[in-house]
Amino acid sequence: MSKILLREYYALCDGGICQDLLTESEKAEVANGAMYLTGMLQCGDTLNGNMRKYPTRILEREVKTYQKLVKENRALGELDHPDDSVINLKNASHMIVNIFMDGPKVMGKAKVLDTPAGKILRSLVDSGVQLGISSRGLGSVNETQEGTIVEDDFQLICFDFVSEPSTPNAFMNLQEGRKYKEPNIFTKADRINRALNNILGDK
Repeated sequence: MSKILLREYYALCDGGICQDLLTESEKAEVANGAMYLTGMLQCGDTLNGNMRKYPTRILEREVKTYQKLVKENRALGELDHPDDSVINLKNASHMIVNIFMDGPKVMGKAKVLDTPAGKILRSLVDSGVQLGISSRGLGSVNETQEGTIVEDDFQLICFDFVSEPSTPNAFMNLQEGRKYKEPNIFTKADRINRALNNILGDK
């Protein structure tokens, strides 16, 4: 089966349900003007608003691979979705600085960048605009009676901020801290790392 571009939407709101994920140094950054957003980025084994279901085991594998990009400060995302699989640096608005699994949930933390798109994102959040966090990836799907199931060839590309949330009960919080085409973004090293993760994951 051929791969298609898969995009999922999760709500960003003020308040929400997530714990404070900021480190002490990040809280100090926020006190000096930085902005962090934290919360759920994706959720496995749940039929979402696009009538697609991502097996948790696939998300676990992709999160493990994506953590390499996070570690290397390459986990960028855009404001609004483009129509392809390429991350356009001129549109980068934020960088994912932490991502991990909490059961079937993909939890994460994004730092808003001091770029033109990042400044727009900050202004929207400060103004209380309802935004969404959205995953972008490539993969094939299988139509079943339970809905559209994402297949094993899924590759996570990034997380973008959008204005079209469609999945309920998935929130990201503004963290204040004062009070306390083919996925050609994957390099050869990324593909080797992915293959090793797959092998080790079977152990």
